[in-house]
Amino acid sequence: MADYRTDRIDLHTHSTESDGTLTPEELMKLAKETGLSAIALTDHDTTGGIKKARPLAEDLGIELVPGIELSTDYSGTEVHILGYYIDENNPEFAAKLQEFVDSRDSRNEKMTALLQKEGFDITMEDLYRENPNSVITRAHFARYLVEHGFVRDRETVFRKYLGDNCRCYVPREKITPFEAVRLIQTGGGLAFFAHPILCHMNRDRLRFFIGELKASGLSGIEAVYSMNEPGDERALLKLAEEFGLLISGGSDFHGSNKPYIHLGTGKGNLQIPYELLEKIKQAFS
Repeated sequence: MADYRTDRIDLHTHSTESDGTLTPEELMKLAKETGLSAIALTDHDTTGGIKKARPLAEDLGIELVPGIELSTDYSGTEVHILGYYIDENNPEFAAKLQEFVDSRDSRNEKMTALLQKEGFDITMEDLYRENPNSVITRAHFARYLVEHGFVRDRETVFRKYLGDNCRCYVPREKITPFEAVRLIQTGGGLAFFAHPILCHMNRDRLRFFIGELKASGLSGIEAVYSMNEPGDERALLKLAEEFGLLISGGSDFHGSNKPYIHLGTGKGNLQIPYELLEKIKQAFS
């Protein structure tokens, strides 16, 4: 990949519309300051930030890719599917997203009740008031508990209360990754398998799964990623070539919720060339 030009991009970022700490507008400003030529806003289960980010991105000369990240379940393994070039105004797509929001709200109410039983003074009204127009996630719970002095730090919140299988954790209702791929297509977009390495599948299972996703309409794999270990990117590039899939890359930037991940550069050495986006746009058109 050394022959790519130097224009840098980031195709996996989050704002306050889901579990990031920068508003969509602040994220566009940071993209400009960081020297990115393009950025995809891929909030969890919502496209609400796209309309907020688009005017400023245009003013700043930043190419904005309207995106989303959907959480799914594959035989007990959590799998995330990224969507690029989503039409956020598609009514069928928007209706399905609202079902996700309603399901998330029900889950949040249950986690709030469990936290209250632990003695914490927290209500959903508090969370909505401090995070207006956001899709409330566990990250918002954690920030509230820390900022109001109930728990020492975010790590403690997740270790003791809200981490998977902890005492105040409530599992989410999830769709399958194949349903997510089809939903993204309904929204007019291209579906990509996000950070495959985080699924912790062995080589044979991963290869089989990618084949299943490809048969369902998957367009690509996020092969360039902040948390890749040496050799991961090379292995994923080979799989992409084998299955005729496109390649995307992203930092998975969340602001201070993941302070070790920086926009555009991940842990500091991530390089995502513009040529990846050019090929995605060619497929989209």
